[in-house]
Amino acid sequence: MRGRPLGSQVRQNIIEILYFLKSAHGYKIYEIYKNIFPSVSIRNIYYHLNKGEEIGEFEVEKIKKEKGDYSWGSDAEKIYYKLGPKASPTNNEKARLFLKNEGYI
Repeated sequence: MRGRPLGSQVRQNIIEILYFLKSAHGYKIYEIYKNIFPSVSIRNIYYHLNKGEEIGEFEVEKIKKEKGDYSWGSDAEKIYYKLGPKASPTNNEKARLFLKNEGYI
């Protein structure tokens, strides 16, 4: 078979985070991911969220506009993701312990 393999460790780690959180926006996923599995960029997270949405591992739960004092203006659009039907969480102990210690679960 040619091309890249369909699976990804980064996407699997995002699945583990969303398994415990149930729903989160992209930047929150990035902040948590970076604390558990340090070597990742925000662009990599968003790439895998989009790719995971294409293949059914993630679904957009809602899109929310929030007011605030951001460097780019007064509004931010946050896309909240949840697990899709093709996600296969494995109950990652490292993710569970971090989220529990930080008060997310």
